[in-house]
Amino acid sequence: MRSDVSYAGGELVIDLGTASTVVWAKDRGVLVNQPSVIALNQRTGRVLAVGSAAKQMIGRTPGQVSTARPLLRGVVADAPLAVTMLRRLLGGEWQWRLRKPQVVVAVPAGVTEVERRAVAEVLRTAGARRVKTVQASLAAALGMGLDIGEPAASMVIDIGGGTTEAAIISLGGLVTSRLVKVGGDDLDQAIISHVREAYGLVLGETTAEQVKIAAASAYPDGADRRTSIRGLDRTTLQPRVVDLTAGELHAAMAVPLHAIIGTVVNTLAACPPELAADLVHRGIVLTGGGARLHGLDRRLGEETGIPIHLPDEPLHPIVHGAARLAAGPIAQDPLACIA
Repeated sequence: MRSDVSYAGGELVIDLGTASTVVWAKDRGVLVNQPSVIALNQRTGRVLAVGSAAKQMIGRTPGQVSTARPLLRGVVADAPLAVTMLRRLLGGEWQWRLRKPQVVVAVPAGVTEVERRAVAEVLRTAGARRVKTVQASLAAALGMGLDIGEPAASMVIDIGGGTTEAAIISLGGLVTSRLVKVGGDDLDQAIISHVREAYGLVLGETTAEQVKIAAASAYPDGADRRTSIRGLDRTTLQPRVVDLTAGELHAAMAVPLHAIIGTVVNTLAACPPELAADLVHRGIVLTGGGARLHGLDRRLGEETGIPIHLPDEPLHPIVHGAARLAAGPIAQDPLACIA
């Protein structure tokens, strides 16, 4: 994928997320869109795979091989693994350690200063010459083509693997935002728990995610629609197939869905009345990998009474907008967006 966004703020733009890592470069577009997963040989410490290849190994590895996510809940959980993963993802495409590029990285507004600095330090250790951080919500809005510098409200909901952030923007800054550490991974775990408790069947993370994408819905429609899944029987330790209905999948995800929707509703409740009126006309932008859950845009639209806009590729607006934020000036004070 290529992009015509022009900027002068850095050579690479990165959205380093719990579930996915997206990297964008000027004049080249999206270079990397890979799962944030790394596979290692525990005995030797050798990296076996990163990204999609590593994700395919989850739940399928022998004893000496492990898979890990260096980022959890939107923050760095294992800095050395995060550094190794980034070098492997970028090494062949950008000669990362030799070139030492300038990097712009998007981080949620709701993270702490310590967490923000940890992300920047990972990138510097990995080989970046200079690191700028921008607020992911502002970047997503700008990447969707919204004019965030005008005195009118824009709203973005970014649903990642481990977090959901809802933010209302006006005059180039955040009016209010809420961050909850619930995301797409929690929906997967809810399906795993339901199948284990209801059917005595053990599902892997990859299977649960596939079921979520193929058959689950945030909106309670088509409740009798069935899908077959294969898992391991807890009693016999033999493979077994069961049929799940869309209705029970919807019910299984109720708790994390309620947390996600509640975050959006609470953010709207804190919005000044004049700006809330803007949102009725302009709608809400939904981004992040979790935004692809079937029926979520419809569910949020009904819960809020506001139109929901879902891009074709919800992972890309953040890196496109972050590039323009870094170029500035977007806000009245451009440095308000960049740390």
